[in-house]
Amino acid sequence: MAYDFQVTVDSAEPHTLADWWAEALGWAVEPSDEAFIRRMVAEGHATEEDTKTHRGVLVWRVGAAIRHPDSGRRVLFQGVPEPKTVKNRMHLDVAVGERRETEVERLTGMGAKVLFRGQQGPYTWVTMADPEGNEFCLQ
Repeated sequence: MAYDFQVTVDSAEPHTLADWWAEALGWAVEPSDEAFIRRMVAEGHATEEDTKTHRGVLVWRVGAAIRHPDSGRRVLFQGVPEPKTVKNRMHLDVAVGERRETEVERLTGMGAKVLFRGQQGPYTWVTMADPEGNEFCLQ
């Protein structure tokens, strides 16, 4: 049996990080359903404190997601109270091919940091960190 899944990234500012990753990957931030959020608050299923305004739109405070434009694959950015303190046990590998150095330059211009340049035999990669310190590799 095969299972579907989504990747979830803990973050301090899930909406800001979702915006960053959507731009980095060329994906789309999932739109907010403001009417649904307002109805959940009105019916007592949520409170105003569970919401916030991000870029002029009412959103759930605790998370934001991005989707691949074709496959629909999803990455959720979930708010957590504690900062990142140690190396990720799992990370994203982003296949950019021969555009790697161009992408390193573009992403560092967006706030990412280069952490390490690696090589194993003929394979090379660049390990980077997003603005909140989450590691990822460009292959």
